[in-house]
Amino acid sequence: MFKSLIEEFIGYFGGSSEGIRVFKAPGRVNLIGEHTDYIGGFVFPAALTMCTTVLARPRNDRKINLIATDLKQMVNADLDNLDMYRNLKWGNYQLGVADELQKAGYPLCGCDLLYEDKVPLGSGLSSSAAIEIATALALVSLGYAANGINRKINMTELALISQKAEHNYVGVKCGIMDQFASAMGKKDMAIFLDCRDLTYELVPLKLNDYRLVIGFTNKKRSLGEGKYNERRKECEEGLAMLQKAMPGIEYLRDVSVQDFLKYENLLVDDVIRKRVKHVVYENERVLESVKALKNNDLRTFGELMNQSHDSLRDLYEVTGKELDTLVNAARKADGVLGSRMTGAGFGGSTVSLVHKDSIDDFIKQVGSEYEKEIGYSADFYVSEIGDGGREEEI
Repeated sequence: MFKSLIEEFIGYFGGSSEGIRVFKAPGRVNLIGEHTDYIGGFVFPAALTMCTTVLARPRNDRKINLIATDLKQMVNADLDNLDMYRNLKWGNYQLGVADELQKAGYPLCGCDLLYEDKVPLGSGLSSSAAIEIATALALVSLGYAANGINRKINMTELALISQKAEHNYVGVKCGIMDQFASAMGKKDMAIFLDCRDLTYELVPLKLNDYRLVIGFTNKKRSLGEGKYNERRKECEEGLAMLQKAMPGIEYLRDVSVQDFLKYENLLVDDVIRKRVKHVVYENERVLESVKALKNNDLRTFGELMNQSHDSLRDLYEVTGKELDTLVNAARKADGVLGSRMTGAGFGGSTVSLVHKDSIDDFIKQVGSEYEKEIGYSADFYVSEIGDGGREEEI
């Protein structure tokens, strides 16, 4: 299965196939619960079958060398001087993970790493988390082997370390959802995750005659542009305002819909009030969505997807023309129960619940309307739900 990648690896790094190991971690689609993870809220993601694959082989020194199949530019780094590489355009996510692993006490060894990314970059499907989890798994596995450690890898801990790398090394104050879904996903299961304490429940994703269709706007986004951190800051300001009347709350997640209606007058800034209203009601929508899917009520789930997107458009203001065009076109198509943006927004992707018999017409109709309105095409994927981070047999 990995023959061509192994040959490419040897072409870059020399030697033989001996010692090469293969690791995978998936992107994710978030069914509902957007911009709630960093306020300690509820999210409902699922791991995809689109993955980052890493071929890894240990070295006898402290060097770490990275290359990707589609970039062809080698990054050479020193495990003992990782602060030097924070500003890399490619490689900073991987080296940030290495940096945080070492700070957490993991013994790392030098290695050569070849990346093949099948999660579209900038798609809102969490290509960055897939890279981080695959990297963490590879580095820890090689480090354990080099040091004779026979210990089960704690995937939740790798998710938290990967999140910390994005905070401290890359500079994006992301929540935990993406890394957690990439690390802990299970085939044909969605993850109902409480981001406050990382308790979770695997919920069977029984869509019957419906399928999840992802529409990629082909407008790539970068969380590092600052909008993501700006929204997080606005939520923190809203929390501080509400704490004047509710001193016991630690996160916006602790604010119920009833609490919001009672105390919204404390949110004296109109923008902050809109941001808080979104996250409070979005948390409620996640709870209702889990209940609907457990009851096989796809129609209610579709309605909640629509409400989520409208809130992200009007209250949180993270959609934009491309995402709104895809969603509006999707809702007009036959066989669609719901459609919403997925991911952080500002470009990226939508997810729609589409009847299996309508998928071909859906892609044709929505794609045509999008290209006519935007001027370039969107890409579509019929989403399959897969497993989280793992080592593969060669």
